[in-house]
Amino acid sequence: MKLSRELKTGIIVIGGILLFIMGFSYLKSTPLFDNSKTLYAVYPNVGGLQSGTAVSINGFGVGKVNDIRFMDAKGNLVVTFTVSSDFQFSKNSTVELYDTGIIGGKGLQILPIFDGGRNIQSGDTLSTDTRPGLTELAQQKLTPLFRKFESAVTDADSVLMNVNDVLDTKTKRDLRNAINGLSELMVSLNVSAKSFNTILNDNKSTLDSSLTNFAALTSNFAKLSDSLNNAGLGNTLSSLQSTVASLDEILLKMQKGDGTLGKLMNDKELYTNLTSASKELDLLLQDFRLNPKRYVNVSVFGKKQKEYAVPESDPAQTTQD
Repeated sequence: MKLSRELKTGIIVIGGILLFIMGFSYLKSTPLFDNSKTLYAVYPNVGGLQSGTAVSINGFGVGKVNDIRFMDAKGNLVVTFTVSSDFQFSKNSTVELYDTGIIGGKGLQILPIFDGGRNIQSGDTLSTDTRPGLTELAQQKLTPLFRKFESAVTDADSVLMNVNDVLDTKTKRDLRNAINGLSELMVSLNVSAKSFNTILNDNKSTLDSSLTNFAALTSNFAKLSDSLNNAGLGNTLSSLQSTVASLDEILLKMQKGDGTLGKLMNDKELYTNLTSASKELDLLLQDFRLNPKRYVNVSVFGKKQKEYAVPESDPAQTTQD
């Protein structure tokens, strides 16, 4: 059967139209025969999101971005995307705009919610969220740091201006003189250090001998300490400490008036009696020396001894009077 020229032309035109539609759909990432749901999301800024970008759930691609256009005069953008009907989730789920890499690129991922609400249907508009990218996080962290740096630079500039105000011509001259004096001091110290090194080098043998003698002295002292320790110096010191403690105890008792010595030290009446007895004994010895006849009578050949007459200057008599 032969086809007419008109029929062939019609078939070619229809095929061309179908190919055009299929190509246009492919370019717009919208398949002709697809049971996916068409959903919408509104963002104030899509950050470079492109049509054809994959839409994922838990890292798995479930759809594509079909179209992005302005929604109103404020500049809000509505994103049209499709999601496969194989996976069901609640209409209250969120569509998040995030960075797909370090150097740029945006993607969409659905954060599904399973709260028992109505499942998504074609034409629903989901709530949106935007995850800050690396550049935005860097700006958020570095902006306060830059502000502090600018403040520090401003403060440093103010300090330098104040220093310039303080350092007038006279102060600068004095500071210069002080630095020159410090340089001269360093030179003098360097010369002194060289002289000291010379002295050390000239007396190296003497210093070595002195250090050797000091080492020997230290060794002898250590031996002496060991000898004293072996000789029972520790026991002697312990005994001396015990003796001192006993002596302190005796002195304490004497201060309290305990014992004979304590009573002698603290009894005023006994002290008064002893003083009086000492005086009387002294007077008795003096009287015995001056008037021995009062106490000793010697009779030779039975001669009667004369009566003793108390002299007028008798100290005993004077005392008694």
